[in-house]
Amino acid sequence: MDLLLLRKTLIGLFAALASAVIISKLRRKRLNLPPGPFSLPLVGSWLQIGNNLDQHDFKNYAKKFGDLFLLRMGTRSIAVISSKDVAKEVLLTQGKEFGSRSRNIVFDIFTGKGQDLVFSEYGEHWRKMRRIVTVPFFTNKVVQHYRANWEAEAAALVDDVRNNPAAATEGIVLRHRLELMVYNNVYKIMCDKRFQGMDDPLFVKLKSINGERSRLGQSLEYNFGDFVPFFRPFLRRYLKICREVTRRRLNFYKNSFIEERKEIASTRGTEINNNGLKCGIDHFLEAQQKGEINEDHVLYIVENMNVAAIETTIWAFEWTIAELINNPKIQTKLRTELDTILGPGHQITEPDTYKLPYLHAVIKESLRLRMVVPCLVPHMNVHQAKLRDYDIPPECRIYINAWWLANDPAHWKKPEEFRPERFLEEEANIEANGNDMKYIPFGVGRRSCPGISIALPVLGITLGRLVQNFELLPPPGQEKIDTMENNGQFAMRMRYHANIVLKPRSFD
Repeated sequence: MDLLLLRKTLIGLFAALASAVIISKLRRKRLNLPPGPFSLPLVGSWLQIGNNLDQHDFKNYAKKFGDLFLLRMGTRSIAVISSKDVAKEVLLTQGKEFGSRSRNIVFDIFTGKGQDLVFSEYGEHWRKMRRIVTVPFFTNKVVQHYRANWEAEAAALVDDVRNNPAAATEGIVLRHRLELMVYNNVYKIMCDKRFQGMDDPLFVKLKSINGERSRLGQSLEYNFGDFVPFFRPFLRRYLKICREVTRRRLNFYKNSFIEERKEIASTRGTEINNNGLKCGIDHFLEAQQKGEINEDHVLYIVENMNVAAIETTIWAFEWTIAELINNPKIQTKLRTELDTILGPGHQITEPDTYKLPYLHAVIKESLRLRMVVPCLVPHMNVHQAKLRDYDIPPECRIYINAWWLANDPAHWKKPEEFRPERFLEEEANIEANGNDMKYIPFGVGRRSCPGISIALPVLGITLGRLVQNFELLPPPGQEKIDTMENNGQFAMRMRYHANIVLKPRSFD
């Protein structure tokens, strides 16, 4: 019996392999596909490339295969774009055709197969979700309304660091305190809530459960099962954990935040808080009552905010602070600008940020060299499409190597250097909003990141106050902060959370 089963299995595998070879050859004859690495039936190029796909790998493949190439990773087609012209074609000219999102087996679990905003397919659902989220989060009215809260959170951060003796001597992991600040900024807008400190039980639980999601989602280890479904049974335990974490997260958001806002609405009516604006969840619940979205959609919007608005901002802070420490002359120049234009001891506010060109240049340079989402969130064409003269198969995952566009020596002077001056000199007209396709840290077009409207002022206020009030230094015995990368599915992160010294300045 065992021999018979083995024989049937081998025959089945041989038949599948033969069918795959025939289909692949017929398909390539029928379609004019972009060039790419050698591809085998069933597994494509996965055996030679492996699970790890990041902006550096894509840069190297582009040098060999061109600025539009195709990877066959098992059943997945992945098109990678490394030129401004083709990026413009995908994001703007054919923005509708390439406006959907490609997920993977883990993000299918996290987002309910695209019931959220970030990973939904382009269409009516996405348009509704984008509108519902934009009103309470991403308008100039929101910036002007909440900027005092952001300034207060930055002031609290400075006070806590000053009151921590270790900060000025052996150093602290500043990221931990930055997390509290960023969570407070986002949750104030989302549900009019502020966590009282790093030991606040609700904050501890929230950070822990979001950390589980980040660890599972950003791992590259599950790519083999995403690329080659034949291997998916080996991921049963991993995917089970992902489902359990998702269940606990969504229940936690519902029970700890959404139900509270429902209770407030039922007892006092939908409140207009903080002198004029409803919080985000109130907007989401109103949209649910109108039948525009359902309860699951509300939960997935909250899920998105915990990742897209919080994690990316924290990573941007880590990279920028590390670069300021590793480039002390730039840090000094920034501090001089703050002291000269604002006056020593005058704590920066949101309106002040517009008077500080070097501060803006530092932020833009950090987003260029250390782009947090280096290949943007992958796009996808639902139907077969054309790029240049090539056929792009349906449901192809599209990576725009935005990091390489911003670090290509053909378009940037000494791109490997952290040099903010470039944005005051030869690149003075380039902005982070994507007015030039060689610099699109927030994307551009239909699926661009709307968070730019709050990310830039929060970065400016917080970094300004840190540099005003402290000299940022590596820990004793070290000359620099370790900036080794730890790249995940869509993110460029620092491998180690840096321990840094913050030496207080005196304004007497």
